[in-house]
Amino acid sequence: MPEGDTVWLTAQRLHKALAGRILTRFDLRVPDLATVELRGATVTEVLPRGKHLLIRLDTAATLHSHLRMDGSWYLNRAGERPRGHPDHMIRAQLGNAEWLATGYRVHDLRLLATSDEAAVVGHLGPDLLGPDWDLDEAVRRVRAHPDRAIGEALLDQRNLAGIGNLYKCEALFVERTDPWAAVAAVADLPRLVSTTRRLMLANREHPEQSTTGLLARGRQHWVYDRAGEACRRCGTAIRRADQGTPPRQRSTYWCADCQPSRPARPAASRSAAART
Repeated sequence: MPEGDTVWLTAQRLHKALAGRILTRFDLRVPDLATVELRGATVTEVLPRGKHLLIRLDTAATLHSHLRMDGSWYLNRAGERPRGHPDHMIRAQLGNAEWLATGYRVHDLRLLATSDEAAVVGHLGPDLLGPDWDLDEAVRRVRAHPDRAIGEALLDQRNLAGIGNLYKCEALFVERTDPWAAVAAVADLPRLVSTTRRLMLANREHPEQSTTGLLARGRQHWVYDRAGEACRRCGTAIRRADQGTPPRQRSTYWCADCQPSRPARPAASRSAAART
């Protein structure tokens, strides 16, 4: 599942291939944009904003996309057949004399004035991997709802942009924090948020997502996607439960021994914990 580090790396690769070059191919395969023609324009930069991608052009326009759960961008040399997924999954292609960028199942494709980017990303909190990262502002936003479960608060992109379910679970484990604890009950919220950023920074330069420092299969994570397996700290079986309001609930993984309830977790959530 793409998270902020994946989007950051995707943006860097697209920027290197597209920025400063004239578009010789511009094909958007969504009904509202299918007739737009921008060949001849120059890509000025490709920027990540949380989980959003912004491709800016010298026409003062920006192409916005979001990877969500299943989107991806692939690069090929110009003239080569696109690789990645079947052609019917292609939603966008941008090419120049050297490179072809193909967006498979990318979502929320919009073409808007660069000056209007706030319409699609203005609601986001400080970007964990952005140059303007602001820890104090991120913490302030999380604390604005002190009774909210910290696991839900961390995933709210209005609080801090870019974090996904993997880093939420892993950061909470590293800081021994119960995912269902109220924000107000978190002993050191700035430390927790900083740990989240540290884990993401460690992975943004490569596609692998390891929070343990190990890259071997099955060794990359502390608790994420490890329900029923032994905790790497204490040996207790890792638990899983849905957290959040339907249909936006997400699987949360935690160690009940390393992340004890403070206060007690709701009974419904305890009974939902099971091996996936």
